[in-house]
Amino acid sequence: MNSGKVILAGAGPGDPELISLKALRYLKTADIILIDRLVSPELIELYVNKTTKVIYVGKQCSKGIHTPQQEINELMVSYAKLGMTVLRLKGGDVSIFSNILDELRVLKENGIKYEIIPGISAALGAAAYSAIPLTSRGYSRAVRFLTLFDTFSIEQDTWRDWAKTEDTLVFYMSGQKLKYLVQALLSQGIASEKGIAIIQQASTIYQKTTVYSFKDIMEKELIAFEYVPTLFIVGKVVELHEQFAWKEEIKEGEYYSYFDNHIKEFQYAI
Repeated sequence: MNSGKVILAGAGPGDPELISLKALRYLKTADIILIDRLVSPELIELYVNKTTKVIYVGKQCSKGIHTPQQEINELMVSYAKLGMTVLRLKGGDVSIFSNILDELRVLKENGIKYEIIPGISAALGAAAYSAIPLTSRGYSRAVRFLTLFDTFSIEQDTWRDWAKTEDTLVFYMSGQKLKYLVQALLSQGIASEKGIAIIQQASTIYQKTTVYSFKDIMEKELIAFEYVPTLFIVGKVVELHEQFAWKEEIKEGEYYSYFDNHIKEFQYAI
């Protein structure tokens, strides 16, 4: 067994104060940190030791920024075999729409010790900061975490189920599929009293929430997609946003992407 160890941890959806105490402890003590693009810059600036090597391994294929999973696996294994503590820090939670299974397999195959630390997922952060409870008596008894990453594999029966269900639907990694999603749900007869909330950069100071009702959505122009983290919430619960919203949001048109501006500050693997 190697003396090194890999920590697979979630940093939360954007607000740096949403990281767990355990993940923060490793952030302060790790020898190597492999960081995703959605991790708050404040976490790195405030808590990482200046001698710690931070390597950016994020993915943003729409902008040509991509670190192959094989490379990430090799970095974890090589540094751990040197006896180092490696923190693999991901935005949100490590177990929801991430490549944690690939990473667990390679660590297991190489006999490397590891630990998994959960984080607040984007759905939970977006729901709290936009005041949209994902479940509530009289609105929804269940919630589903979904993605439109591969629309070709979605059957018509699935679209029909999504349109007719009383569950709250949360779509990850689907920003560029907004019009497709809306049209598909309308074509399957989604209830007019339901709505869709588009939440960009959830829980950050740049959060922007836009809400549409399916009752009048065809009469309005959908927002233009911005290349920033975006999440959709569909269901009756969406109507609660206007009544209970507590977070002051950014002006129309403003947005921010941390790694677009700071990516060069991080060290790249050679």
